[in-house]
Amino acid sequence: MSNVTRLRHALPMSEDISTALTDLDSAIAKAIDAAKVAGLPQGLIVSLLHGRAHNETANMTGITF
Repeated sequence: MSNVTRLRHALPMSEDISTALTDLDSAIAKAIDAAKVAGLPQGLIVSLLHGRAHNETANMTGITF
């Protein structure tokens, strides 16, 4: 886990990190809005986001399934 950075220890954050976080948040919000407009059930949207977060957490901590 040496490649994981705790943001609270990296403060103040660089402009690159701040921009990346803003872009990521914007992209997620746009994707959620598009999914809603397309008629995906809210539960499916939530489950997909939860699954992706679970997968990324496992990748960061080195857990394999």
